[in-house]
Amino acid sequence: MAQASPPVLARSMRSLVIAPQPFFTARGTPFSVYYRTLVMTELGVQVDLLCYGEGADIDVPNVRIVRIPRFRFLGPIRIGPSPQKAFLDIFMLLWTIGLLLRHRYDYVHAHEESVFWCRFLKPIFRFPLAYDMHSSLPQQLTNFGFTRNRLVIGTFAWLERTALKASEAVITICPDLRDYALEAGVESERLFLIENSIFDDVRLPRDARKAGAEAPEPADIPPASGPRVVYAGTFEAYQGLDILVRAFARVLQRQPDAQLLMVGGRPDQIEALKGLARDAGAGERCVFTGRVNKSTAMRLLESADVLVSPRSEGTNTPLKVYEQLASGKPLVATNIWSHTQVLSEDVCFLVEPEPESMALGLVRVITNPDTAQQRAQAARRLYETNYSRPVYEQKMRDFLTLLGR
Repeated sequence: MAQASPPVLARSMRSLVIAPQPFFTARGTPFSVYYRTLVMTELGVQVDLLCYGEGADIDVPNVRIVRIPRFRFLGPIRIGPSPQKAFLDIFMLLWTIGLLLRHRYDYVHAHEESVFWCRFLKPIFRFPLAYDMHSSLPQQLTNFGFTRNRLVIGTFAWLERTALKASEAVITICPDLRDYALEAGVESERLFLIENSIFDDVRLPRDARKAGAEAPEPADIPPASGPRVVYAGTFEAYQGLDILVRAFARVLQRQPDAQLLMVGGRPDQIEALKGLARDAGAGERCVFTGRVNKSTAMRLLESADVLVSPRSEGTNTPLKVYEQLASGKPLVATNIWSHTQVLSEDVCFLVEPEPESMALGLVRVITNPDTAQQRAQAARRLYETNYSRPVYEQKMRDFLTLLGR
């Protein structure tokens, strides 16, 4: 059902939103940028969105997409820091300067590392700066194995601290980042905790959909003869999917008709997990769909008897957790800070990030449907109270009101 637009702001605003990411593709798509931009326009902001060349334009009124060149020879842009992104960000900087020379903006909304160059352009062009902090960038350098060089990490840490201090407003996406920003000296009145907790259908133009901007539908998925466990998300190492596969092999000893459906992943990642599943004795009961479009992913989540988030490390709350809370499905999640900022035993089944504990958690859900449903209903209530679209809209209104003063 379509969402009613929230009331607009007291005065119209124009913003330059800088998103150093592919936009909009099924691979590496910045959903947080999309939803932030969508709600901003509903509140009355006119947006110029600067992004990488890869992707399809979104069909949202009052959004003008500005792209740097595609540079196809670089290949697909992957998640996380990379020399490829460093090269592209040189052009992002040049395009940012060009837009600031030609247009007057009420504020510049910088996502992730774009705040680093905006922090130095701010005194020249005299614009209010908003930093949309999706992660601690020095932490990303080590999490994604980009570098462990102390000088490089220290330089990024300094840039991050100066950007936090120079910004009129800072958005963080989880309590851990909020606490980090507070410790760095950001005053509470200019700090906004706005979780990536909404997930409307993405509005792509008809020609973009026909051209395959979204991922294709998966091949036929075998029907589940027993309980279906579903994971949907990226297949990066920190997601703990090796733990999940080994845990599921143990589940099959108790529930041999169970099925594990894994949605997402690059071909090389899928092949590695398929090999692990075969070695663990679970190959025939593990189904991999590859990357799918968002509507298909939501349909597959709806088919689940159990949802799972096996993440093994990290501090940012995964975007998928909010969809899982709202789904009405029981959830098994690892007992790490990335999850417990939001989740508790009241709304899910927390397990340790190792195969035996996860297997016991999955079996517990499958064999205790009444308890599982009670927690799923409590999760839905938590979502509606703390993370639903009206809550998100109000937080964005407060953020824009501060910048509009």
